Amino acid sequence: MLELSDLDVSYGGIRAVRHLNLHVDQGELVALIGANGAGKSTTLRAICGLVPLAGGQIRYLGANLAGQPVHSLVRQGLVMVPEGRGIFPQLSIEENLQMGAYSRHDRAAIAQDLERVYVQFPRLAERRRQTAGTLSGGEQQMLAMGRAVLSRPKLLLLDEPTMGLAPIMVERIFEVVREIAREGVTILLIEQNARLALELSQRGYVMESGELILEGPSQQLLHDPKVRAAYLGE
Repeated sequence: MLELSDLDVSYGGIRAVRHLNLHVDQGELVALIGANGAGKSTTLRAICGLVPLAGGQIRYLGANLAGQPVHSLVRQGLVMVPEGRGIFPQLSIEENLQMGAYSRHDRAAIAQDLERVYVQFPRLAERRRQTAGTLSGGEQQMLAMGRAVLSRPKLLLLDEPTMGLAPIMVERIFEVVREIAREGVTILLIEQNARLALELSQRGYVMESGELILEGPSQQLLHDPKVRAAYLGE
C-alpha cells in the first residue's frame, strides 16, 4: 500500500533522513520507533508532502505521490494525525470533527461516522458544543483522532499520539488505535513508548540519526538486545 524507496530529506543542508526504505502493506499496523530527532516525524511529513524530498520516491496505492497536494492525498484516503494534534481551538468539538469530512459529500454516512466517534469518545459527545481550545491534552488527542476517522482513512499516519498524556489516557488512545486497526484501516505509528508500539503492531522499524538500523516482526524486535537496551529501558 505504501512504499518508500531510498528516501532522502534535508533541512537547511542537513540530511534528516537518509536512504530510507520502508513499506506498509494493506491491513498492517506498523510501528516506527527511535529517539527524538531520529527523523521519524520528518518521514511522516515527507509522505504527506509537507517537506520536499532530496531524493527517492514515495508510492501509495501504486502511484507516485510526488507533487500531489495534501487535499488530494486525503481524498485518496491518506490521512495524518500530526504531533501536537493540529486542532482548531476556536471551533467547537463538533465543528472540528466535521472538518475531517470536508472532502466527503455523503451526508448520511458522515452523520453515522460522527455518531460512531461519539460512541468511541463519550467525553467528546458530552462537550460537542464546547470550543476545542478548552479541552485537556488527552481530550484534544481524542478529537484529532476522531477527526481523522471522519476522513474515512485507508492509511492512517499517527505521529506520537500519546505524547504528554497521563497513563490512563495513553491506555485509552491505544484502545482506539486497536479499534481502528480492527476495522481494516492500515496504520503507520510513530510512538515514544516503544514497548507499547511494538506490542500493538505486527512489524516495526527502528530509526537512528535519519537511518533505519533494524526492522522485523514486532515480537522479534521486543526481544532484540539492542532494542531492549536503547528503547525499553532494560
